[in-house]
Amino acid sequence: MGRLTTHVLDLASGRPAAGVRIEVYRLDGDEQRMAATTTNDDGRADAPLLEGADLTAGTYELRFAAGDYRRAQGATRTPFYDIVPVRFTVADADAHYHIPLLLAPHGYSTYRGS
Repeated sequence: MGRLTTHVLDLASGRPAAGVRIEVYRLDGDEQRMAATTTNDDGRADAPLLEGADLTAGTYELRFAAGDYRRAQGATRTPFYDIVPVRFTVADADAHYHIPLLLAPHGYSTYRGS
């Protein structure tokens, strides 16, 4: 059974990023919001973002509310990144897709994790 998970780390604090709002969109055909969640104290969603029959082959996008997170952390300037989109393709719906986000005030990085 395939699943989609994520993990957000705050590189500025060196800690998991708790309270980051994440939305999952499927982009094949009409854009469709598939799920939404907020990261827990470990910077993770409490459950897979998608799993089983909800995860099919196609193009998806995770949208991380980085600006709202920075404001909640007490940012005194307007955050440089408001929404961080991460677009990716699911080729094997039975696989585990783990998409971590390493977030900093003026940059971010992502990769396919395990």
